[in-house]
Amino acid sequence: MKQAEFDDKGSCVRWTEAAGVDPARVYVHGLGAASTVYHAHVAARPELAGRRTLFVDLPGHGISDRPANFGYTLEDHADALAAALDAAGVSGAELVAHSMGGAVAIVLAHRRPDLASRLVLVEANLDPYPPGTTGSSGIASYEEVDFVESGGHARVLEKVGPLWAATMRLADPRALHRTATGLKHGTNPTMRRLLEALTVERVYLQGECSDELPGREALEDAGVRVVTVPGAGHNIMFDNPDAFAAAVAGTL
Repeated sequence: MKQAEFDDKGSCVRWTEAAGVDPARVYVHGLGAASTVYHAHVAARPELAGRRTLFVDLPGHGISDRPANFGYTLEDHADALAAALDAAGVSGAELVAHSMGGAVAIVLAHRRPDLASRLVLVEANLDPYPPGTTGSSGIASYEEVDFVESGGHARVLEKVGPLWAATMRLADPRALHRTATGLKHGTNPTMRRLLEALTVERVYLQGECSDELPGREALEDAGVRVVTVPGAGHNIMFDNPDAFAAAVAGTL
């Protein structure tokens, strides 16, 4: 385990690392998740072995610190991820990022192009939530105090079911709510526009069992390779690990 400070109060973002050759491959989890849980089983496969590999837990999640006075916006998470990569001496990394983590990876690649050479985005959030929707399994529909102190967190854990709840219960409730709210508001320009403007290699994985990807044609016109993964929903790394590993390896 390694760590790096991400604010001016000594709070640390942490990651576990496997030695190997560069460029490093960096796995970034989604909301209420943890990188090793979602990605270690794929990273250990023969077609992905031998590369330097980092499993980063974003602030408020997993093994990273969870300061109460941190904003947990997408930009905040991207800056914390940059702090981890800078401390690790990583540049030109391949970022393999799921859901909310994909949005963070897009922001990172926009703000720090030196840190990213390739993006593999797994059903990444590209747009703010439309008015009238709650998103993130209802987390952002609560006021922060209600979610943290009045039972909202427990109700959401029950709603999402045992698999997601297994890691979501490890995330700090305040960080979880602020991160979900950050997703609701998105970025300006949106994550979609930032992604379209990037020039690094970009792969977007969409599960066959999920809804159609809005704006797919425009993404492809901008040079994003969009791949529909058969037999998979939102958690492609669990639903079809063969295709997920092939996409990361560049052989799908």
